[in-house]
Amino acid sequence: MNLLMCPVCRQTLSLTDQTWRCLNHHSYDVAKQGYVNLHVVQHKHSKNPGDTAESVQARRAFLSAGFYAPLQQAVVEKIRALKIETLLDIGCGEGYYTAAMQAEVQQCVGVDIAKNAVQVAAKLNKNVVWVVGTGATLPVLDGCIDLCSSLFSPIPEQEILRVLKPHGYLLVVTPANGHLYALREALFEEVNPHQPQKFVEQLQGNFDLVEQWIVDAPLTLPQTALKQLIAMTPYAYKAKPERRQALEQNEHLSLNAQFQLYLFKKK
Repeated sequence: MNLLMCPVCRQTLSLTDQTWRCLNHHSYDVAKQGYVNLHVVQHKHSKNPGDTAESVQARRAFLSAGFYAPLQQAVVEKIRALKIETLLDIGCGEGYYTAAMQAEVQQCVGVDIAKNAVQVAAKLNKNVVWVVGTGATLPVLDGCIDLCSSLFSPIPEQEILRVLKPHGYLLVVTPANGHLYALREALFEEVNPHQPQKFVEQLQGNFDLVEQWIVDAPLTLPQTALKQLIAMTPYAYKAKPERRQALEQNEHLSLNAQFQLYLFKKK
């Protein structure tokens, strides 16, 4: 079953000889790394949207070390229990979670606006259809997805409703109240609590909340991993440089990563 949609004319894309084509003869070549770029120029608002190369490399190194493995395991277990066939990971980044989720489904698409992130992701798992694309026009066909996942990523609600099957699922992962509190306390004079509940309020018109739970991951980070964690978060540019530099002098830092998970079902 073909899931991808032409971003220009919205027709089905079919893969032939490493090129995705639609009936209107729009074509998109698979890059040598194994992904396809469906972020057409008319949908772009900047030359290089999404995460920076530094952020992507820091995230790849940090996640590869297994610090967020409890979250990856929780997501995989939930998808396994749902017994779904098609999954779209929105904001897949460098692919750490997407590559693991793919093993539980028949077809998996990972999409991200940052080309440098998708280039890295495409090396992880050749069974994922990796796509550079935008949430404003998700590059998949209407009503073909069993579950959309958004892990620390935007939630383009109307597009998600379009691509989900009737009664399809939306899995949202966002920082819980206590997420990386010790890190934020060191970086900022005032620590504002995360507000995960806002997603429930935002989505309640079109989705029923099926389940919510929290995953904790206690961490003791060596200096290298601490620097990677800072670099992969928005804290890297929001914090004052002198506070960041002072924190990065620590040889170790103990803290808790705390993730809020929500499973919604399309009404």
